[in-house]
Amino acid sequence: MKVSDLIGSRRETYSVQEDASVHQVAQYLREKQVRSVGVLDDTGGLTGVISQSDISDKVAAENRCPAWMKAAEIMSRNLISVSLEMTLEDCLALMEEHGVYHLLVVDSRNTFRGMLSVKDILRVLVMDHKERADLLQAFVDPVR
Repeated sequence: MKVSDLIGSRRETYSVQEDASVHQVAQYLREKQVRSVGVLDDTGGLTGVISQSDISDKVAAENRCPAWMKAAEIMSRNLISVSLEMTLEDCLALMEEHGVYHLLVVDSRNTFRGMLSVKDILRVLVMDHKERADLLQAFVDPVR
């Protein structure tokens, strides 16, 4: 299965602007029930990513005020992105290699298309393995 198979059905891409306050970002994460978002510049270009752990590590743990800080100040700039054509198995290997739980998805024009989480990938892989196991079970124990 490819990234496009999973991302293609999504209706919304979760992102915030660089100049959004960290408080606004935290509210957005809570409202959308996601753990990370892409950060876009004024032209819509992807410049970073912010996760819940960025907010807790760089703001809350440092006793800084989220209302006074901007997304650009705490976002991660070392972006690990994947194309729509990449396989989910390769994405999982990339996550393991870099120690991350989310990958940024970009299309052939380098336009941000969304994020792929380890949870998204594992859900698909588990379902695939369950379907295979059920098929084997039906073969071994046919209904008579």
